[in-house]
Amino acid sequence: MHELSIATAIVEQAGELARADGADAVSAVTVRVGELSGVVPEALDFAFEVARDGTALAGARLVVEPVPARAWCEPCAEEFAVGMPPFFWCPACDRPSTALRSGRELEITGIA
Repeated sequence: MHELSIATAIVEQAGELARADGADAVSAVTVRVGELSGVVPEALDFAFEVARDGTALAGARLVVEPVPARAWCEPCAEEFAVGMPPFFWCPACDRPSTALRSGRELEITGIA
């Protein structure tokens, strides 16, 4: 379960950011998780609960903001929801596109 290493990194980074802001504790961490990031949000939430124990985030909750996968079709200038890589088929012109606009995100966007 690679979500545990990701959760550990989130706890470490959020703790560092909180200390830099002069905070002793964190009540929530918000992360954006892309549909194609390879991260299972439920597994990440469980791993976060394990990783936060004994840290400044011990009472914190994880808020996951899902990011849908979207691609861009250059020939017809259409943005569309995608399936699985490596090729994404444009529903407007039925051509493949590899221009992924969103869906691979995995980032901390907020700490409270």
